[in-house]
Amino acid sequence: MKKIALITGAGSGIGRASALALQSAGYDVVLTGRREEELQRTAEMGTSGGGTLLPFSADISQPNAVAALFDKIKQTFGRLDVLFNNAGMGAPAIPMDELTFEQWNNVVGVNLNGAFLCAQHAMRLMKTQRPMGGRIINNGSISAQTPRPNSAPYTATKHAITGLTKSISLDGRAFDIACGQIDIGNAATEMTQRMTAGVPQANGTMMVEPRMDVRHVADAVLMMANLPLEANVQFITVMATKMPLVGRG
Repeated sequence: MKKIALITGAGSGIGRASALALQSAGYDVVLTGRREEELQRTAEMGTSGGGTLLPFSADISQPNAVAALFDKIKQTFGRLDVLFNNAGMGAPAIPMDELTFEQWNNVVGVNLNGAFLCAQHAMRLMKTQRPMGGRIINNGSISAQTPRPNSAPYTATKHAITGLTKSISLDGRAFDIACGQIDIGNAATEMTQRMTAGVPQANGTMMVEPRMDVRHVADAVLMMANLPLEANVQFITVMATKMPLVGRG
C-alpha cells in the first residue's frame, strides 16, 4: 500500500528537499505552506516515476485552514502515514525587550500552534484509519537545545516542540502513532544564507558558520519516515560538522 505524507513549509528549503526525497521514494506527498506559487514549483520538481505531489496552500496558524487541509487529505487519500511538522519562522534578531507582541505572536502561531494543530488533526485521522497508526516528525532545530543571541521567540517555540514531541509519543503509543524530532543545524537554505557573511556568537563576536547540503536533512527525514511503526527515532541531531554548537557560549 502506497504511503501518504504531509509536509508543512514545503515551498522552500528543508520542506522542499524532504518532500522531493519522499516523493522519489514512492510516497504520495501533500505540500502545504502559505505561498501557492512556491508549492507549485516544488510539485514541478518531482521525480518521474515517484509518488504524487499535491500542493495545498494553507496558513497552518489558523485552525480553519488546518481543518480544510486535513479534509482535503481525507477526501483525496483516505489516510495519512507521515506528518513532517517542518514549517517555521523567526522574529527580527533584536533584544527581547524591543520585540512587539505581534512579532512574538506570529512566531508562536506558526512554530508552535501550527505544529500542534497539524499534529492534533493527524492523530485524529491516524487513530481511526485502517490500518491504524502513523508517524509524526517534528522539526525541532538546534534552537530546541541551545539558543542564539536575540532569539527568544524562536528558541522558546522550539523548546516547546520538544515537549510536544514527548507528549505525542506518549499519547499516541496506544494507537501505533510514533513521534520523533529532528534537530537541524546549519542546512544550506535561504534561511541560513546570512551565515556566509557572519552571524553573532554568544561571546559577542561575529563568525562565518559552516553549512551542510540540505539533502542530508532530507535523507534523515526519509530514514525516520521509512521505519516500521514498531521502531522510532525519538531525537536526532543533523548538523554541519564544524558548526560551533558544542561549546557554544
